[in-house]
Amino acid sequence: MEIKAKLHVKYDIEQVSPTFKKRRFVVAYAENPMYPQFVEFQMLQDRVSELDKYNTGDMIAVSFDIKGREWKSPSGEVKYFNSLDAWKVAPAEGAGAPAGGGGGVGGGGGAIPPPPPIDITQMGGDDDLPF
Repeated sequence: MEIKAKLHVKYDIEQVSPTFKKRRFVVAYAENPMYPQFVEFQMLQDRVSELDKYNTGDMIAVSFDIKGREWKSPSGEVKYFNSLDAWKVAPAEGAGAPAGGGGGVGGGGGAIPPPPPIDITQMGGDDDLPF
């Protein structure tokens, strides 16, 4: 899967164990600019340095896999955990576009921009209702 969004936060590399490291980062995905979604990803092992060349505010394309697992507590309670494992980060096409401006989840590109807002104060009619 792929998402195009604005890099919002990138965290330092975490050395989890002597042989395992990860790096978390957050993007602001704004398919609807009024309600941006802040989505956290992680990069593992030798890919953690891929984020070094990007700064907060850069438009990036993140290629990722969705991982999920089930965990059962000793008392029998079942919980589910999800992670978004990024395996590639690249500059987003049309990097000057607003966050989420093109593609979205699944790549595809060619997103249709929303229509311009309607100024209801310029509409004719005797009542003040817009419909």
